[in-house]
Amino acid sequence: MHLPKHFIQATLAYNTLETQVPAYYFRRCVTVEAGTTARLRVAVCGFYELFLNGERITRGLLSPYISNPDDMVYYDEYTVSLTSGENVLGLILGNGFQNNPGGYIWDFDKAAFRSAPKLALTLEADDGTLLADSGSGFCVAPSHIVSDDYRFGEHVDARLAIPGWSLPGFDDTEWQKAIPVQAPKGELRVADVEPIIKEREIAPISITKSGDGYIYDFGESNAGICRLRVKGTAGQKIELRHADATKDGDIRMDHVWFVREHWERDRHIVHLDTYICAGDGEEIYEPSFTYHGFRYVRVDGITEEQATPELLTYLVYHTDLGDRGNFACSDDVANKIQDITRRSIVSNFHHFPTDCPQREKNGWTADAALSCEAALLNFAPERNYREWQRNICKAQSEQGSLPGIVPTGGWGFAWGNGPAWDCILVYLPYFTYLYRGETAMIRDSAKAFLKYLAYLRTRVDERGLLAIGLGDWCHIDIVFPECPLVLTDSVISMDIAYKMAFLLDEVGLAEEVAYARSEGDRYRAAIRAHLIDQKSLIAHGACQTAQAMCLFYGLYEADEEEAAFEELLNFIHKAEDHMDLGVLGARVIFHVLDRFGYSDLAWRVITRTDYPSYGNWVARGATTLWESFFSGKSDGLPSLNHHFWGDVSAWFIKTVAGIRVNPTRHDPHTVTISPAFIRDLDHASAYHDTVDGRVSVSWKREGEEIVLTATIPENAIARLDLRDGYTLADGSAPTNLKQGVNTFRIVKEK
Repeated sequence: MHLPKHFIQATLAYNTLETQVPAYYFRRCVTVEAGTTARLRVAVCGFYELFLNGERITRGLLSPYISNPDDMVYYDEYTVSLTSGENVLGLILGNGFQNNPGGYIWDFDKAAFRSAPKLALTLEADDGTLLADSGSGFCVAPSHIVSDDYRFGEHVDARLAIPGWSLPGFDDTEWQKAIPVQAPKGELRVADVEPIIKEREIAPISITKSGDGYIYDFGESNAGICRLRVKGTAGQKIELRHADATKDGDIRMDHVWFVREHWERDRHIVHLDTYICAGDGEEIYEPSFTYHGFRYVRVDGITEEQATPELLTYLVYHTDLGDRGNFACSDDVANKIQDITRRSIVSNFHHFPTDCPQREKNGWTADAALSCEAALLNFAPERNYREWQRNICKAQSEQGSLPGIVPTGGWGFAWGNGPAWDCILVYLPYFTYLYRGETAMIRDSAKAFLKYLAYLRTRVDERGLLAIGLGDWCHIDIVFPECPLVLTDSVISMDIAYKMAFLLDEVGLAEEVAYARSEGDRYRAAIRAHLIDQKSLIAHGACQTAQAMCLFYGLYEADEEEAAFEELLNFIHKAEDHMDLGVLGARVIFHVLDRFGYSDLAWRVITRTDYPSYGNWVARGATTLWESFFSGKSDGLPSLNHHFWGDVSAWFIKTVAGIRVNPTRHDPHTVTISPAFIRDLDHASAYHDTVDGRVSVSWKREGEEIVLTATIPENAIARLDLRDGYTLADGSAPTNLKQGVNTFRIVKEK
């Protein structure tokens, strides 16, 4: 197999925010005597668009992948059909992460790997003959893409397009030869990920005049690009600015970018796509090397006659995650919470999970850790999780620490990390194993596991506790102060160690298991000794997050738990049955309430429509999960598309519908059906596609009875487990479920 290894560039110059350098056309002719199929392998540091004989055949938006090329370099593989005679391979290269001046806040503009985008390519016949290689034969010319930046946007001048450039017979004698350059340092890997695909198209729901421009409202926040369809005059400059909110009749930019030292410069160019018309009839423009998170687009440079609904179409793009689960019920607020959670997960998934699709687009580790179970219950992210996990392990420092964002050019080790963020190292393989039974991620990560545990041991204080990273982020703060960092860091460190021990045991690494388990025991003993009052059983910080985390992660002994839970109830009631915590507390508190029989209280906390709650977001018009539960009393606005509050969807599926996959943690072929029959609901339903097929559950009230239907796929082992207070109407005992449809009538015990 011929792998691409000879890298080339069109120019040594690269884009800055002050100086535009265009994307380049790359062109090479290949002549074959007879038609044949061949394998084309394209490695790119940056992004690319690929053409064969004039036909665009690119695998997906932003291909091949996003990585630190000092760690990993990715290639895509295609099976292509060549015609007899001349064939033309054509590519346009975009900057991607190889050159991202718009990422200056995270030092991507200073990355050691920064350069103009580069490519390597091989074309191999079925018999193994090398038909073409990037080591020779490529010529280059500037394209109509005047500049492009992953975060800021794209600028296209259609007058500069070269017709026929990727077709046979084109005269390229005036083009320059490509420049051979040194290969990047990273490991060359095939991009074994699902591509970024167009999910759907959305038409605007309204168009409003704003000064000299027009505001297009698409009705909901998503991620993607706009298709511009226009009949313009030559040189007409059309600008598209993307945002998630409006104010005083115009779009707001202060929540999709940072109001910092370069705000006056950045606000005019961030999330801006510019198109200059060629003026030769109807023109269609879709950006190639960027995407945006947005609901609204401000269009400048068009006439009133051009401001039609057909001018712009929202193309929703994200990684092809498929559909693996969902939830619905008789409460419209809860249905909308489920809907906006799913939308937030997919609009924050472009090759890997990101924190937001507008302001940062970074692979923040805690965000993914907090929502990965919900993602696995609703979608199929595990293929992309595998590849991102490799990048996470590669990003680990020699000392064992992890950055808060992956990929990174070096930023995120000094700030933005810590145990509650670093736990992604074990959470991705842990939840993927629980739901899909996959062990490869565990084995591949084992060395990184042990290295990280050893690193944590170097950071403990004299009590054996840690306070080294970010804590209970986006704390609400209506009654309680933020949970102390020493509590969240120490508890998560314990959980990391225990989860590592569990995973290592599942793959038979006994010696490593003993080490990881002993580390977990050390943290547990230190937390119990120093952070839990043995008389009151109140955890350090005396707040919802501290109490819920200590209950969820097993810090209390069995005979202490009821009293400790009563203290959590007191904290919830003190906040008048509201959430008053941050993202770490929100990940666990509803599961704790359910475990102790208070699922109805959890439901009320989630769905109530006054501030702060998920239901309040819905009442205020949210179409995606917001970054924080802000009251709206101040003028500040957080990001309006985050997913790290998204575990609520997992709670709906696991608790309200009662689909609990792999309850013993040792066999993903097993399922327990144990719904919480929420008093405020008339019916609820959910499904999840397990490794054996679809498990679906629905229940509805009929008078004094509840009719429960559960459908179990072949080879799955399922059991009905009714909660306290409920029994089968015919008096029989709950039993194992048969494969196929099972229907039961359930009554509340007298």
